[in-house]
Amino acid sequence: MALRASPLLRARLPPLASMASRRLHAGVRVDHARRALALADAVCFDVDSTVIREEGIDEFAAFLGVGDEVAALTAAAMGGDTPFHVALENRLRVMQPTRQQLEAMLAANPAEGLLTPGIRELIDALQARQKVVYLVSGGFRQMIEPIAEAVNVPKTNIYANSFLFHADGSWKCHDDTEPTSRAGGKAKVVAELKAKHGYKTVVMVGDGATDMEARDVEGGADAFIGFGGIQVREKVKAGADWFVMDFKEMLDALQ
Repeated sequence: MALRASPLLRARLPPLASMASRRLHAGVRVDHARRALALADAVCFDVDSTVIREEGIDEFAAFLGVGDEVAALTAAAMGGDTPFHVALENRLRVMQPTRQQLEAMLAANPAEGLLTPGIRELIDALQARQKVVYLVSGGFRQMIEPIAEAVNVPKTNIYANSFLFHADGSWKCHDDTEPTSRAGGKAKVVAELKAKHGYKTVVMVGDGATDMEARDVEGGADAFIGFGGIQVREKVKAGADWFVMDFKEMLDALQ
């Protein structure tokens, strides 16, 4: 799909930066992304390898002693032969965590120690400028809520999957009605948020191809900022409007 800039966004944008400035940054539409960030009504962040320095589901699997098996399933899924929702179900079938194990894992890994450097300052700066911040993740709500609290994002602004447990805490299943449990889910969430709230400009930030998809659907994000500070994914680096290695780059663009 061709990259696009909405007429509304173009009308609101200040003059372009110099060619010399553009060469300092990686991305296919760096000036566009920087201006979109400055004008954004809302900014949506992926969580794993973006807001935090790890992949939550992999770390939980390792905590449960099935890290290698889950990693193998993840690698197989990335080959493209397994539908996203099936790959998720396969990993959870191996893990089958209990509520008690989840609570123990969260207690052993406080949210404050997981945050990517600079993310708290960036979110503070966005919120100080009246920009609404959302966490949109293929991870799990119960693991993301402590992260949201650490960066002062309301729980109501989390869009993610959910673990479901029996009354005694034993594993039941995951909530497969969550849009993020299926392929294209993040893009769907972003488009629906934009339509529901009437946002004129929305920016998506993340490390993965599923984050970049949020820009490439009708009514989706107006710009995608790829983050490579934890993992550099070449497809994302090549396709991002702006690709940053440090959140300070985004913070500086807000000044």
